[in-house]
Amino acid sequence: MAQPDEEEGVAAAPGHPPANGYLPVPGGVPAGKMSAESQQGPKAGSLPLNGGPRDSPAAASGAPGRPQTQLAPEEETQVRLLPTGPGEETPGAEGPQGPRTALSARRFVVLLIFSLYSLVNAFQWIQYSIISNVFEGFYGVSSLHIDWLSMVYMLAYVPLIFPATWLLDTRGLRLTALLGSGLNCLGAWVKCGSVQPHLFWVTMLGQSLCSVAQVFILGLPSRIASVWFGPKEVSTACATAVLGNQLGTAVGFLLPPVLVPNTQNNTDLLAGNISTMFYGTSAVATLLFILTIIVFKEKPRHPPSEAQAALQLSPPEQYSYGKSIRNLFKNIPFVLLLITYGIMTGAFYSVSTLLNQLILTYYEGEVNAGRIGLTLVVAGMVGSILCGLWLDHTKTYKQTTLIVYVLSFLGMVIFTFTLDLGYIIVVFFTAGVLGFFMTGYLPLGFEFAVEITYPESEGTSSGLLNAAAQIFGILFTLAQGKLTSDYGPRAGNIFLSAWMFVGIILTALIKSDLRRHNINLGITNGDIKAVPVDSPTDQESKTVMMSKQSESAI
Repeated sequence: MAQPDEEEGVAAAPGHPPANGYLPVPGGVPAGKMSAESQQGPKAGSLPLNGGPRDSPAAASGAPGRPQTQLAPEEETQVRLLPTGPGEETPGAEGPQGPRTALSARRFVVLLIFSLYSLVNAFQWIQYSIISNVFEGFYGVSSLHIDWLSMVYMLAYVPLIFPATWLLDTRGLRLTALLGSGLNCLGAWVKCGSVQPHLFWVTMLGQSLCSVAQVFILGLPSRIASVWFGPKEVSTACATAVLGNQLGTAVGFLLPPVLVPNTQNNTDLLAGNISTMFYGTSAVATLLFILTIIVFKEKPRHPPSEAQAALQLSPPEQYSYGKSIRNLFKNIPFVLLLITYGIMTGAFYSVSTLLNQLILTYYEGEVNAGRIGLTLVVAGMVGSILCGLWLDHTKTYKQTTLIVYVLSFLGMVIFTFTLDLGYIIVVFFTAGVLGFFMTGYLPLGFEFAVEITYPESEGTSSGLLNAAAQIFGILFTLAQGKLTSDYGPRAGNIFLSAWMFVGIILTALIKSDLRRHNINLGITNGDIKAVPVDSPTDQESKTVMMSKQSESAI
């Protein structure tokens, strides 16, 4: 994990792990073993975080050349989850004890700046698709070419997500934020040089740069929320960060049809309107890049929650990105969530990309398509905030996720069979219902993933969720586009509805294990296995079973 900007130590509060990263063993361990270990290894009655002792001179001097016990993957995860009970004194703690966690006022500014440059990136994703017929005529290309200006965001994400999450986990939040904001700004300026009918490749280059920027943006909401916000506001903060991206999509649905009306008979006027949109986007992106440089810090001086404090006590040299990825793919509930999140978000990407084509099949005017898209996303923004507040209040992650999934499916079915009725007001209403639940699901998936995968990195889990969304988004967009062209919008929408029904079944199978929430409460789910340090007289590994019903608080 990256180190904080200010290396100011904070005394551990009573009942929390000491700074050397070891956790106390309950009183059930024989005193003889503890005294023997105190002469040969780490502090008596202690267990290492992350399944191994901190690689420090102090630890090394206590046990020169002694072999270390290797933990099974499930045991290692459980050891990393060990809390100490509230009010329990830490053995060996001396001196005055200070508060261990605190909230920084800067967190709101960090969240605001991130949300704004995420907004600009999302705006650039959808600005072509919502007026696809206009850009087809201007550049003289097919609708598939314009669709790829949107799908390039999805295509770029898949191969780049692993280096991007590795960078986030090893180099930290600030550098990742600067790359996302900087590439977003650069891509916007490249597009300014593409306002000529023969320069489609330049606009594709600029959009490709923006798509790379997106890789460093989409995985940050859950990381920013966890690193900067307390346990009672973390879900709302994540929803707000996702909200910025959704608002950008909403603005992308609204502004392009207004700024670039269909004036195919006057190419110069059309080029001027496109140029105005591109230069305006570049100016805003530049301002936000400057603010990102000024405002973004790696992390607050003090951790905002017990879960973050426990992670910061873990030795950074023991972190392995590859091992984290393997742990996530061994986590069956996370794999199920990966598929269900990909289906839901991929369907949303497909509907957003093809919305102009769907609406123009039955109703005239790009402005109508833009306003329907705006309704879909704004309703989703409201859904995101309400879902975030609900999670912070109830912590009912699986139940809320499943209910929202079912309602999204019903909204998709209603939208499918009312699209061709000829009443535009009905389409506005059904699109709003669909957006409220479908877009409101996005922060739910992020936060649910963080809960069931703690203490793995939030950036890695959310990055994999987004990668799944991009893969499904590309496949769904191509399939729905083909079905819409050959058989009409209803066929394409039924295709998405069928996949969303599969997602409901898989969501119901996810086991809800709220690890981060339990750590913040100082409790564990059931028994915890820990492996004691070997002593010279007992080289065999022994497992100490520690139950939450034990007389000694864990």
